[in-house]
Amino acid sequence: MTAHKPRFLNQGEAALVIEFGDSVDPTINAKVLFLEAELNSKNLIGLEEITPSYRSLLVCYEPLTLKRALLIAIIEEILAKLDNPPPILSGRTWTIPCCYEVPLAEDLTEVAQILSLPEADISSLHTQPAYRVYMYGFAPGWCYLGGLLQGLSLSRRLTPRAPTPDGAVMIGGGLSLIATHPMPTGWYVIGRTPERLFSLDRAPPFLLAPGDTVLFEKITLATFFDLERRVKNGETIIKMTDPE
Repeated sequence: MTAHKPRFLNQGEAALVIEFGDSVDPTINAKVLFLEAELNSKNLIGLEEITPSYRSLLVCYEPLTLKRALLIAIIEEILAKLDNPPPILSGRTWTIPCCYEVPLAEDLTEVAQILSLPEADISSLHTQPAYRVYMYGFAPGWCYLGGLLQGLSLSRRLTPRAPTPDGAVMIGGGLSLIATHPMPTGWYVIGRTPERLFSLDRAPPFLLAPGDTVLFEKITLATFFDLERRVKNGETIIKMTDPE
């Protein structure tokens, strides 16, 4: 795989995966988002849906309207304009409140034991970085974040834990994640945000977008419950630092 010659993989008869690499890397992700934006701007007849991941782009199309060979030719023309390395464009910057206190931080004690750290250090380390929003996946609104400090890196569980609560802030596999629905998972819950990153009652339903930056702000239990009440009343409580 070269900078401008990714792999083109069939995903059934009506979808194509353009794969740029094999790791979670901002440079690779920048290529994915560049191609997504360029394809969306062309308004191609027969192009039905585009979904980015860390390292690849899924392009769903109507093969009777948009031929695969033509789609690949269009993509290759776009990629010929891509700088190497590509510009890592930043989207919006959000500050997300997170409570790192038990009982909301359900796995905090376990994580501290695994990492041989004081429990208080977990929140301090987690709030330090600026995280990159790479993708949504697994379930609606589950937001995957890169940038976790090495000091919080630990493998995901071999056996899934009980369903996570709404708004669970988790770590595992060198990444952080914000969950939106109760689901069994191999990740470790170290905190919770009162914000809803996904809601069908809101337009658009997703608050964050791939390429955005996330900062976590530590809050107390009392503040969490106050903000949770406001969210249930329809208020959006995360703060956008760099408005569009």
